[in-house]
Amino acid sequence: MRYGTIRDKELVSLAKEWGVTSLALTNINSTTGAWDFVRACRAADIKPVIGMECRNGGTFCYLLLAREMEGWLSINDFLSAHLHSGAPFPAKPGYMPGVYVVYPWGAQHPASLAEHELIGVRPRELSRLFRMDVQALRDKLVMLQPVTFATTEQYELHRLLRAVDCNLLITQLPQQEVAASDELFVPPHRMLEWYAAYPSIVQNTLRIMDSCDVQFDLKASRNKQTFTGSRQSDKELLREKAMEGLGWRYGADHEEARQRVEKELHIIDKMDFNAYFLITWDIICYARNRGFFFVGRGSGANSVVAYCLGITNVDPVALGLYFERFLNPHRASPPDFDIDFSWRDRDDIFRYIFKKYGEKHAALLGTVNTFQTNAVVRELGKVFGLPKYEIDRVLEKPYEVSLGTDNVHRRILHYGQMLEAYPNHLSIHAGGVLISEAPIHQHCATHMPPKGFSTAQLDMHMAESIHLHKFDILSQRGLGHIRDTISLVKQNRGVDVDIDDVKGFMEDEHVKQNLRQVNTIGCFYIESPGMRQLLQKLRCENYITLVAASSIIRPGVAQAGMMRQYVHNFHHPDKTEYLHPVMKELLAETYGVMVYQEDVIRVAHRFADLELADADTLRRAMSGKYRGEESFRKIQQQFFENCDRLGRERSVSEEVWRQISSFANFSFSKAHSASFAVESYQSLFLKTYFPAEFMVAVINNFGGFYNRELYFRELSKAGVTLHPPCVNDGDYYTNIKGSDVYTGFIQVDRLEQAWMERVLRCRQADGLFSGLEDFIARTAPAPEQLEILIRVGAFKFTGESKKSLLWQSSLLLRKQVAEDARLSLFREEPRDWKLPHLSKHTHEDAFDEIELLGFPLASPFEVLDHQQDVYDTAGMIDRKVGQQVKVLGYLVTLKYIRTSKGDPMCFGTFLDREMNFVDTVHFPQSLGRYPFQKGGFYVLEGLVTEEFGVITINVQAMKKIGYFEDRVFEGPSAQRHVAERLL
Repeated sequence: MRYGTIRDKELVSLAKEWGVTSLALTNINSTTGAWDFVRACRAADIKPVIGMECRNGGTFCYLLLAREMEGWLSINDFLSAHLHSGAPFPAKPGYMPGVYVVYPWGAQHPASLAEHELIGVRPRELSRLFRMDVQALRDKLVMLQPVTFATTEQYELHRLLRAVDCNLLITQLPQQEVAASDELFVPPHRMLEWYAAYPSIVQNTLRIMDSCDVQFDLKASRNKQTFTGSRQSDKELLREKAMEGLGWRYGADHEEARQRVEKELHIIDKMDFNAYFLITWDIICYARNRGFFFVGRGSGANSVVAYCLGITNVDPVALGLYFERFLNPHRASPPDFDIDFSWRDRDDIFRYIFKKYGEKHAALLGTVNTFQTNAVVRELGKVFGLPKYEIDRVLEKPYEVSLGTDNVHRRILHYGQMLEAYPNHLSIHAGGVLISEAPIHQHCATHMPPKGFSTAQLDMHMAESIHLHKFDILSQRGLGHIRDTISLVKQNRGVDVDIDDVKGFMEDEHVKQNLRQVNTIGCFYIESPGMRQLLQKLRCENYITLVAASSIIRPGVAQAGMMRQYVHNFHHPDKTEYLHPVMKELLAETYGVMVYQEDVIRVAHRFADLELADADTLRRAMSGKYRGEESFRKIQQQFFENCDRLGRERSVSEEVWRQISSFANFSFSKAHSASFAVESYQSLFLKTYFPAEFMVAVINNFGGFYNRELYFRELSKAGVTLHPPCVNDGDYYTNIKGSDVYTGFIQVDRLEQAWMERVLRCRQADGLFSGLEDFIARTAPAPEQLEILIRVGAFKFTGESKKSLLWQSSLLLRKQVAEDARLSLFREEPRDWKLPHLSKHTHEDAFDEIELLGFPLASPFEVLDHQQDVYDTAGMIDRKVGQQVKVLGYLVTLKYIRTSKGDPMCFGTFLDREMNFVDTVHFPQSLGRYPFQKGGFYVLEGLVTEEFGVITINVQAMKKIGYFEDRVFEGPSAQRHVAERLL
């Protein structure tokens, strides 16, 4: 990466064109891409040879070539040990089973070579053989022609890549960092001409290539094959646990659920996924034993067996979810369990997996990050030494640049286009983990990123292509909210919360009331302005509606117009038209709109009598996730043949097909939406009954959709007393004690974490601080750190003013001896300071908090020195639809979009003086005339509009005001009124 310029498929295609019969891939310090290379070579009838080129920085050490699978394992073991430790490659790698080592000319004396070691001779080095006994070395010399680029243009691209990698100007690039200009892909006949005088070298090269025969089985499953040690035991254990869960989830007499379990167990066993289910079950069992909260989602929530195992809390029977959406005999790609944990717990889960299944058999899944257009233009701009404003111009006006006279600008665009989507560097997948039967190094090398877990040099697509199925262990802050709330409720109220009683939450009247009123700030997936407005439009108060909302809010569905259609049909069900009675039966729940991927499957199954497995194949094909074009054409043909057999009108069948094809690409899994809705209910239940603890947990998990200030505002509504950080009662994170909440020190800007944590340990070990002098004596604070604590209110418990404390601190610090703080044997009584009277402004604390926390702890409207009672509030504008209003709002968040003409506009969310939300829309003309100027207070004037119960102000004039601006804003309506009076 950042070296070679030929993509693997291009390399193989060129080799086939030139009649190459054997080709070796030796990436630098990497084995990434080997599997794709093998697949491409086999398709082109070329024998693949795989290995690696070892380099220390820009120094070429040697090539490693695998003779067989044992050699491939040896290479990956060797490379991984180097990548994990960071140690340089040794001058000689030592013996590796099944591996040839090829040294560059002059690196090793021929007499010192072992049987598996060779010397590569480049064409330009052949002159060095004139005075040597080549015949004596016939078994040690091989042809060496590295291929880094295919053309001279690619040579220039290679130099740019090296400059990017070295972070140097192209003119500063050292020659040792660049490949030789002869590292081109040349036809075999030309190489034979170069080495014609040395037939023994040619013959030895062919012998070596022939002896390299790594047999990759591209169809075999590579996941851990069993959980218990035998397939039969796995089958029996999975059945036992599924039947136990069946009784727990459904009771003994639920025949439909029992039949579903039997059907799923048969398919799972037939497709050899017993171990996959059991490993997932084992992971969540460990999580439960550790008290970790988790959510199982993904298409795995379509499985009743997964529901019975406790992997998910979504009931597929109640929601009519198809198992075939998750796993069916026709599905080429692996199934997918997504298990979400709190960000605090996930690493512990990873540690368990690595310990349980062994470091040699487990690895995090990697990703290959590619160059993106804007980023690569910026990188190339730096390489050419352009200033930022010139790089910005290239990005903003590429068409003008491409037609311009500046050669450097044109070269940046030209090579930037060539590099788009090129591999750039390795990274870590969001949460995938691999557990393999054979050692993981049998498939790829691993590296050790700062996260501290061995990570595979495979991305998701490579892993899937070789049937190495990932387990998704994901991190989500919403689960941190729930986990920490449960803990805080136990500590603060002594109450144990059964967070799995989701059905009880759904039936709770108080929870329903909060859902109707969209009192959802902090709640997973239902707190954003767009989602809150959608819930209002749908009058949402139940699970089914919430599941639908979680799906139609998705960008693809919303942009395709389906969200608007769903809302319209929801309010006018009597006017909804259905193509066919079967369609009404299938889509009555969603008001005639296909909302979920499962709807596509149901329609194809019930309307066209397709098998469920074929219906899912159809869904995947239409969403671009299935590549079997011939199979797709057969299913399409079967669809219409079945419709004709069932007597469906051809025009109706064609319209159903059109709707399926237009929707499938945007659709969202109902199982996903249902999982989201379950977590939303869990969050909403905690917010309903334990609002203070819930908001503290949200704050300590660093919020959600909004900035942290809004969550402190929401916390204030919960009836608590909100205190600034306190050296005696506060903690590093925000805490709650009864109805008192102390802001965490983590919220304070410029406060050093390591020192503050030492202060808190000192308090825990030696007791509370009696005052400022005691604090200084025990903690030896730096002057600037102490000043921050005083100004943020951390010594409020002393009863002294901040100015008094700052005065005392300067005298006490002057006395402080420059040595480690320690307890004196005898503590002196604190000095009685006699200070003059120091004046205080009522807003001083608020402005200190704004500087150090980013916002005042009190309501900003209490701080604002402005006549506020002349403005309308949210409660007033509800009764003024169609009228002009003037509102004083405190900006919460903005969402910018572009109109169909490409003009910018935005939606705004504000708080009024009663801490209620006011939603606004700013069309292009208004936004252009009255642009936003960051956060703070705005006077908004505009027309009140209403759509399905959602009130919005169409802003026509706007002005930002400061904390001490007391003049009332006179907008256009007031100006018109004055003009009318004058006339």
